[in-house]
Amino acid sequence: MKRNHTMMQFFEWHVAADGQHWKRLAQMAPELKAAGVDAVWVPPVTKAVSPEDTGYGVYDLYDLGEFDQKGDVRTKYGTKQELIDAIAECLKNGIAVYVDLVMNHKAGADETEVFEVIEVDPNDRTKDISEPFEIEGWTKFDFPGRGDEYSSFKWNHTHFNGTDFDAKDGRNGVFRIDGTNKGWNENVDTEFGNYDYLMFANIDYLNADVKQEMLNWGKWLVDTLQCSGYRLDAIKHINHEFIKEFAMEMKKKRGEDFYIVGEFWNSNLEACREFLNTVDYQIDLFDVSLHYKLYSAALAGRDFDLTHIFDDTLVQTHPANAVTFVDNHDSQPHEALESWVGDWFKQSAYALILLRRDGYPVVFYGDYYGIGGPAPMEGKKDAIDPLLCARYTKAYGEQDDYFDHPNTIGWVRRGVQEIEGSGCAVVISNGDNGEKRMFVGEARSGEEWEDFTHNREESVTIGEDGWAVFPVNGGSVSVWALPEPKPADACAEE
Repeated sequence: MKRNHTMMQFFEWHVAADGQHWKRLAQMAPELKAAGVDAVWVPPVTKAVSPEDTGYGVYDLYDLGEFDQKGDVRTKYGTKQELIDAIAECLKNGIAVYVDLVMNHKAGADETEVFEVIEVDPNDRTKDISEPFEIEGWTKFDFPGRGDEYSSFKWNHTHFNGTDFDAKDGRNGVFRIDGTNKGWNENVDTEFGNYDYLMFANIDYLNADVKQEMLNWGKWLVDTLQCSGYRLDAIKHINHEFIKEFAMEMKKKRGEDFYIVGEFWNSNLEACREFLNTVDYQIDLFDVSLHYKLYSAALAGRDFDLTHIFDDTLVQTHPANAVTFVDNHDSQPHEALESWVGDWFKQSAYALILLRRDGYPVVFYGDYYGIGGPAPMEGKKDAIDPLLCARYTKAYGEQDDYFDHPNTIGWVRRGVQEIEGSGCAVVISNGDNGEKRMFVGEARSGEEWEDFTHNREESVTIGEDGWAVFPVNGGSVSVWALPEPKPADACAEE
């Protein structure tokens, strides 16, 4: 029987810009595997506007830390060879690697060009607020440090449909590039009327040459890195038909097992459903709805009704396509989508994604190892490790929910014969100390179960009828299961 899969987002926004991150990943691969992580999502690997840039200000897609461009040979995370070595080390340790792709925009152009634009209302991009006029825009990408290595394609204003800065007048705005067959892509999110434009020079996927170049690059990248999948950034701003084509081409190139997950940052389930239909379920989506539920629960405390924690979430309606997460680099404090799940609820939130049947859960590097920047926080490795261990060794089989009290909920995983000692009972409280009487199976009669989190020190004896009362501390979580015969820090080792 296959073990549960768990992904780690192996970066946070303020990870050290010392060029050592790929080396850190290679070094830590064995301990990640031992903890129960069998996939990592790594940050953008391509050359950005500076060696300090997190990677989302992407400059040259073919420079993986190989050419002296934008201030250094390396990226924020290291050199191309260090990246290739880190991926190889992960694969050797049984860890899949998903590479973050930024395909919405380009930044840090080499030269400006003069071309015609129409300024649009930033709050309604379908509304023109000017006649056509000329601007001087940063849209010419010649890549002098790389030349024609790997690709001779050079970008200019005809390959973009929008930009946000006029260098001639030193003025910001949302400028739609004018010209034949120009306009916003229609198959995008409808926020602001049309959300094709996000930032920098916006890539135009109505342009056939652009589409072909991006497909060529995607295939080149996977061949070069031998990675296991892609994480697609900001896809609600990219022509959804192109996302479908891109996913299909990558799977045709690498096989159906090539994994793709997209960041479609929209908590509206109907919009997510429409997107999945459009792309023919070729990719999975992060469960943004569940993230906001967890954030709201942390803010509201005992006033949040835990029986509704999964209502209107992707994992509830599309469990096979939901990638669940608690927080990420955008939701962490002081970042673009700040919605940080409070410390008191963090362990409970991770139990909700790690110990249930549905969804592909992600552990955030910032939660596990800590975050830097203006609001540094220590990591919660000690709180998350027991949950990872329980996920790997216990959280299998049928799932019975006991969502019958607004402040105390629980569920049981019955376990499977193929994994000896599997099965667990989870109880979460956002109010006072509580307990939940739950059925774990008559075959478990007389077993002594312990709390993997060590939030409770006593043991629970399973009754002859297969029922037991499982306690939990107020504002906490307990994960009850048969103790493992081997050390917890090696729970994921076969």
